[in-house]
Amino acid sequence: MAVRSIIVIAVSLYFLAGCASTSTPRGTTPEALLLEGDEYSGQKKYEDAILRWKKAKEMVTAPDIVALADLKIADALFADEKYIEAAAEYENFRKLHPSHESIPYVVYRLGYCYFNEIAGIDTEQTPVKNAVAMFETFLRQYPSSADADKVREKLAVSRDKQLQYEIYVGRFYFRTGKYPSAIKRLEEALVSFPKSDFHDETLFYLGQAYLAQGEKKKGGETLTRLLHDYPSSKLAGKAKKLLRKG
Repeated sequence: MAVRSIIVIAVSLYFLAGCASTSTPRGTTPEALLLEGDEYSGQKKYEDAILRWKKAKEMVTAPDIVALADLKIADALFADEKYIEAAAEYENFRKLHPSHESIPYVVYRLGYCYFNEIAGIDTEQTPVKNAVAMFETFLRQYPSSADADKVREKLAVSRDKQLQYEIYVGRFYFRTGKYPSAIKRLEEALVSFPKSDFHDETLFYLGQAYLAQGEKKKGGETLTRLLHDYPSSKLAGKAKKLLRKG
């Protein structure tokens, strides 16, 4: 074969190898594929990493390797900020490996998946409810965990967001003249979230709703409670004006 032809073939093979998709697994054993996936994950090439771990799962039935691959897949999706998909994988891990030593970690990560999905108070509230439920589950089952304090902080934030949504709905009812609905919603918020820095707003709209419905005594008592419990509230001045009006 002519030297020139050999060079052309060699160059062509070089470029073909260089352009080959990294999505093609090279490992021939589950262990090799797991390591290969780790390499891609370290480079933040999460899709390529997941492909390797899924391939490793297909090659074995050993529970420890399957569980490890499942957890790596969930973690990669979390790192890639694909929280809905990550939550689904963590939930699947709980079902498939209920006695695995990583379950506390999985419950912890599930709570964070839902927490990271939380948007504004005028949007779908399911992520908030799920975050609260999962953080409460974690603290109930693993109260002495090293992560317990962090979870308590996130749980408090999540509950505040739930309260803010209840205030948002109560305020809407008040502004649209549906005073009984506003009162019911805001009273329930006071009971469901007994300790919160946001209850000055709850009390303010509840007091106004009582007054608008003609219940002056309850309205006055509610606004007075606002001034007593939250003297430095930005709503204190408005509450005083309403009280002076009677």
